[in-house]
Amino acid sequence: MGRKSSVARMDPAARKYLEKLLREDRHTLDELLAALRAKFPAADVSRSGLHRYRASLEEMMGRMREIDTAATALVSELGEGVGDKAGALLAQAVTTLATNAALNAHGEDVSIKEVAELARAARAAMQARTMSLKEREAVEEAARRKLLAEQEANLQEVAKAQGMDESQVDFWRRKFLGIGG
Repeated sequence: MGRKSSVARMDPAARKYLEKLLREDRHTLDELLAALRAKFPAADVSRSGLHRYRASLEEMMGRMREIDTAATALVSELGEGVGDKAGALLAQAVTTLATNAALNAHGEDVSIKEVAELARAARAAMQARTMSLKEREAVEEAARRKLLAEQEANLQEVAKAQGMDESQVDFWRRKFLGIGG
């Protein structure tokens, strides 16, 4: 089992600074190392350790860009109101990332914190899917109530114009429109 990288063992403030520099994507390894050591002299990281960390970070960012591109393509193809499909895509993407992280951790010590983070990511994906279903059901219920109100108003208008009594209106409401009256 491998140990954590020198970057992973760095002070969180130093790692955050390094990640900011890496995201800017305009420094060579030597410039990154010099900037890091200038700001955080106690940071003990080698050039090769920095290279490995940058490569893994770039790989992860590449995967995130691929998922973003796929999601954008799906939404543009299916339209903005895809509802459940977008929720399912999000849930699948998070599940794929969590599985990938778990597989990449094979052969390394996986901390309880990392397992908990994967579990939280999976739970968030399931909740996103559940919220999508709930939102769709709420929209459908609102549309149904609106349609029933319109049908009732139209029925009352026709009943008045045709001189129908309440039993005839009730017949049409129950039998034809399926509205309990």
